Amino acid sequence: MSNITWYGHAAFGLECSGVRILIDPFFADPQMAALAEKGGVDLILITHDHGDHTGDVAGIAQRTKAGVGAIVGTTEHLQEMGVPAEQILYGGFNMGGTMEYRGVKVTMTQAYHTSMTGSPAGYIITMPDGLVVYHAGDTCIFSGMALWGKLYPIDVALLPVGGHYTMDARQAAMACGLLKCSHVVPMHYGTFPILAQNTDEFEQLLGSQVPSCRCVPMKIGDTVEFSK
Repeated sequence: MSNITWYGHAAFGLECSGVRILIDPFFADPQMAALAEKGGVDLILITHDHGDHTGDVAGIAQRTKAGVGAIVGTTEHLQEMGVPAEQILYGGFNMGGTMEYRGVKVTMTQAYHTSMTGSPAGYIITMPDGLVVYHAGDTCIFSGMALWGKLYPIDVALLPVGGHYTMDARQAAMACGLLKCSHVVPMHYGTFPILAQNTDEFEQLLGSQVPSCRCVPMKIGDTVEFSK
């Protein structure tokens, strides 16, 4: 069994077999920052170099001694922000590359967005129990999602649905069809006024277009257990 916790925006915690992963540690709610660090963090993953995704990565890395995974090019800026160089795993990695850390396999995918440094990315994470989780990062829909879904049958997709800076509800629903994921957790909505404020449209479109995929909307701070 693997647990997934949503801390708001694109920040998630994944836990399995005592291994704790934190993705994009930006917290609009300060209480979520404390919750994310409770029990420790083993691995931090950064999808791209924007403040609403890097968040407090330096402080969390320093306090928890977690390994940090990010694309080459962004790793240098993370060090400038205060992430200890010795905690950046393998000096960074790149799209198509897979790194292993404490029984977790992380494969970097492309994402279509922008980044202050490096390039934006997504991650396909294979947990110790075999559960496959795809965090898309900030991106629009792209045809390559179908290929990633064939290579790594995805159990849970964490997809942006808020529009403006990323996919909107319509694109995200179609993305689920390309990925052929079993479950989807919507993210990157409601944080700022310009984004979609709820998941209603996405859930409606998903239900009519991709009924095989189950939407699991989460409230900030919620934890859901998933099994392979």
